Amino acid sequence: MAVLTISDEGLKVEAEAEIGACLAELGIGYERWDLSRVAEDASAEAVLAAYSAEIDAMKRAGGYTTADVIDVTPETPGLEAMLAKFDREHTHSEDEVRFILAGRGIFFLNLPTETGGKVVSVEVHPGDLLRVPRGTTHWFTLCAERRVRAIRWFQDTTGWTPHYTGSGVDAGYAPLCFGPAYLGVRAGKTVSV
Repeated sequence: MAVLTISDEGLKVEAEAEIGACLAELGIGYERWDLSRVAEDASAEAVLAAYSAEIDAMKRAGGYTTADVIDVTPETPGLEAMLAKFDREHTHSEDEVRFILAGRGIFFLNLPTETGGKVVSVEVHPGDLLRVPRGTTHWFTLCAERRVRAIRWFQDTTGWTPHYTGSGVDAGYAPLCFGPAYLGVRAGKTVSV
């Protein structure tokens, strides 16, 4: 299950209902989905078939036109270059929606003043679905094991291009989550959470 952290406030939330409520207040969608439908190593086609009803419902609700499965491992060719595209603060002109099937990653969300004006991190685990609305400033990286498999939804795949802010905010936060949960490490100091 996800771990929500606001390092600057020393806040760490691990209960599903609380995570969902906190993220909803910030305009971020969060759900937990059942993982028992397919084996972790099932083909992308089997995954899409197993979740076809949910995929179609999400398409209708969000105006998404397509969905696919991304599978990233430490052996993925060009992994460092791919991660470098998304580990700096950016926005997209469409939503970023991910249902995590395997592995872990961390989304850092730099929220505007009207929703608190703070950086929130959400470490996503298998079974977590996160919807980051278009225009939300954020960045993403994988956890220490460098593995993630997820269903992704797109309104238009060209809209998923990162538009970098150049703010430098991302430099103040740890590049990876370590251990079973993000520890609140920030710019050389550990925040007790």
